[in-house]
Formats: sequence, C-alpha cells, structure tokens
Amino acid sequence: MWGTNGEWYERAQRVIPGGVHSPVRAFRAVGGVPRFILRGEGAYVWDVEDRAYIDYVMSWGALILGHAHPAVVAAAQRATARGSSYGMTTPADVELAELVASAFPFVERVRFVNSGTEATMTAVRIARAVTGRPLVIKFDGCYHGHADYFLVQAGSGALTLGVPSSPGVPATIARTTVSLPYNDPVAVERLFHERGDQVAAVIVEPIAGNMGLVLPVDGFLEALRDLTRRFGSLLIFDEVITGFRVGWGGWSVRTGIEPDLITLGKVIGGGFPLAAYAGPARWMDRVAPVGPVYQAGTLAGNPVAVAAGYTTLLQLQDDPTAYDALARRTRALAEGLQEAFQAHGVSAAVVWTTGMLSVFFRPTPPRNLTEVQASDVDAFRRFFHALLEQGVHLPPSAFEAWFLSLAHDDTIVTQTLEAVRSALPRMKDT
Repeated sequence: MWGTNGEWYERAQRVIPGGVHSPVRAFRAVGGVPRFILRGEGAYVWDVEDRAYIDYVMSWGALILGHAHPAVVAAAQRATARGSSYGMTTPADVELAELVASAFPFVERVRFVNSGTEATMTAVRIARAVTGRPLVIKFDGCYHGHADYFLVQAGSGALTLGVPSSPGVPATIARTTVSLPYNDPVAVERLFHERGDQVAAVIVEPIAGNMGLVLPVDGFLEALRDLTRRFGSLLIFDEVITGFRVGWGGWSVRTGIEPDLITLGKVIGGGFPLAAYAGPARWMDRVAPVGPVYQAGTLAGNPVAVAAGYTTLLQLQDDPTAYDALARRTRALAEGLQEAFQAHGVSAAVVWTTGMLSVFFRPTPPRNLTEVQASDVDAFRRFFHALLEQGVHLPPSAFEAWFLSLAHDDTIVTQTLEAVRSALPRMKDT
C-alpha cells in the first residue's frame, strides 16, 4: 500500500535536499536507504514496508515515555481541539514554566522557544549583553544548534558529515567563538588568562551527547564554574538533551553544579517542538519586554506542545521509580552489550548514563573529540546494518547517542541483546 523505503527515498530527494529535513537522517554515515516511518508505539516504530523496529532514536531523546504515550496523546488532542495556536499567553504555559522552574534551585524565570537552537543562541545573547563582551567558549564536538557562532568544531550532524564548520558563516562571526578540547580544564584556564576580559560565556553540554556520549571527567565542570565566576563570565549548561532525561531536572541538579543559565528541550516538549532557556531573575529579566535583549517567536509556548510537555513531566514527577527504572535498564543494556562484544572478540567501549548510551569501536571510552574520531566508524557501520536486519534501529551515526524510554522495559532490553548476539557474527558480511 505504501511502497518501499527506497521508492520513498527517491521521491523525497526530488523535493527535499538530500531527501531529509535534518542531515543525520540521510544514512550518509552508514550507507543504505533510510527508513520512512509511518507510526510508533511504545519502544517500536514501523516503516512504510510495515516492518517493526525496536527504536533507539526516540526522536533524538525527546520521547522519554515512548512513542504515542496515551496520556500525552490525550493531552495533545484536547489542546488541539481548543485551538492549535493563539499567539498569546495561556494558563498552561504558565503552569509548565512553574513546573520547570521548580526542578532547579537556581531558576526563577523560564522563557519558552521552539528549538534548542533558539534557546542556546538567546542564552549567549544574554551573556554578551550582561558582560558587554564578545567571546564565547565552546568545546570541540559539542553541538548547540545551528546558529552561526556555534558551527565551529560542532558535533551532531556536522561531525557525522565531516563538516566541523559550515560555509555561509562569516569569518568575523566565527572568530567570536573559541572551541577548546572537551574535558581539558587546563586549556580553558589558559584561555581565560590570555583573553578572560573578552569572554562573555562558556557554553557546554555537561554530558556531551553530540559526538556520541562522552562523560565529563572529575573536576571538569567544577573548573568551568570556578573560572567563569573568577573572570566575570556566565556559565551556560546546554541540557537540551540531558534535561529531565538523566534525572528530575537534569545533570546540574544531579551534581549540584549550578550554571548561570540553562537551556532545555526535547523531553520538556513531550515529542512536540518546544525548548526553553532559564535562570535567575537577574539575568533573565534582561530579556524583552522587561529588559533590552530582544527575543520573540510566533509559536513560542505553543499550546499543543505545552500540553504534551506538561503531561510528560507530570508522568515523570508522579512516578518515584521512573528514573531508577530507566537507569537500571540502561545499565543492563550497556553491560549486556559489553559482555557480547567481549564474547565475540570485538574491541568496543560502551558508555552510559540514565536513559542514553553510546558504543565506540575502540578499546577505551573516549574523553574528547580527538579520541572519539579515533573510533572505527566502519565497524559501527557494519554493526548498525547487522542490527537493522535484526529489527533494531540505532541512530545512523557513530557520533550520536542511543536513547531509551520508559517503554524500553526488561523484555525490550533482553530482545535487543539477543539481536546483538545474533548480529555480531554477521558484521563481517554487511
């Protein structure tokens, strides 16, 4: 009835650049034909050929409750029936802002936008306005959206496609960003001593999720907090991925390391386009209409997205076992993967935290982009296709994290590991 994935891919490429609306979906890093998805339920998606896959893309981390969660679907349907967009404030977006703020000890104000890119670019704009300085420090392999000054040694699709920066970004703008090695506090301190009076902000993924999952080494984030305070710069945590995924609130709440501003997305929208930047009133009240820093959006705080996000967060808040269960299953999957690799003589390192993991085909977990890029990406390509044939859909890049949802129960984890054990002998044939 719906044809094949190949037919849809050919059709898509005639009207969409590369046949996709976001680069990593194109399978360029792994080869082959991307799957065109018709529906999802729980931990599964079905493509146009009516083949089911255990899904570890999960809308790139947005779907922490799984696909088509009944409570989220019902909330979105009710909101849509009342009107899909007003361009005016609603009681619902006030309630969601209150709920988000309550999760972070340092957050007093929340502003909703449509995407993580909007959130991060505005957080940087605030930092520059507050400090009167031009320079932003980011880290190699961290991805903060596609604003011009972030596309310098960027992760995510830019890394997957081998384009660490982008044509169309003026050199004068690129020079306002300094990209340093992740997990290297010495390099950061050196830069601050050389140019600290020019640094408006340090922006960082507290857990790097866009070059694969790379965990911060002990003391790295603490050093960033100390240096930014000493030199009068703002520290921005980009928790678009980790916010409400690694725990209630996010990594900042888990560790007690408080940034000046935080950006959120993915989980807070429950599968709909919604993101936010947030922080204390002394910074957030610089934003219009209270202050002079301008930011606006026609669909910001969209009532359907707000309803889905609010319902998602309530589901998490009301279940005291949710994050423990997610952590336990992620750990079981990670340890099972490591055991399977060892049993088949495959050199691979599995890195995990609650609700997300990565497999690097290298002997040890990487600490930075250089070590990530030393991984065997061809081995990942063969692993990806061997698992796809077993009905498990991974993110189609060695440089992207896998995402679990609460729908990935013990049975799903067991089925995934059985598929891995079946797939590994086939890697050499793919």
